[in-house]
Amino acid sequence: MVGNTIGLIALALGWRRSVLTWPAQLLSGVILVGAYASAELSGGVGKQLLVIGVAGWGWHQWTRGRRQAQDGSIAVRFASWTERAVLLGGALVGTLAVGGLFILFPSLSWSPWADAYIFVGTLVAMVAQARGLVEFWFAWLLVDLVGVPLAFSSGLAFSGLVYVVYFGLVVWGMRDWWLRSRTPAALNGAWS
Repeated sequence: MVGNTIGLIALALGWRRSVLTWPAQLLSGVILVGAYASAELSGGVGKQLLVIGVAGWGWHQWTRGRRQAQDGSIAVRFASWTERAVLLGGALVGTLAVGGLFILFPSLSWSPWADAYIFVGTLVAMVAQARGLVEFWFAWLLVDLVGVPLAFSSGLAFSGLVYVVYFGLVVWGMRDWWLRSRTPAALNGAWS
């Protein structure tokens, strides 16, 4: 419950484009590693370890001073077609690779393709978030479509309910970032 609550706070901070989203994601990930380990969901444990690593990288990206908006928050934009192709290609190849690994080692996951999809989708979403891409919200929506039913079927009802709340926050955040991507500062091009 604590890990998921901190995850909600991290999502709200991300919506606000606050750099504090990253330490909140780190803390949430640490707590959720224990929760997923106790439920014997190694895909969930792996996902949270990934969250911890990518949150550290995202924190570094956002504190490097990349494209700050006038209010001091991170400037956001839509991805270029090349960036979208890389994100989608990475998601497809990554899901096939991780799903194949889970099938080869069945003890890692009782639902290999769903776990692989969530695992890789989380990585794609966080990389897009670290780059300030509006598409990060779309990636989270796609992860939630599988994550919500999987959480409920795994007996993690609170996590499932939190993901339902995430869904609402994601829609709200997506709208905000979408509108902010239309500001003149956001239209100046891609990050290097």
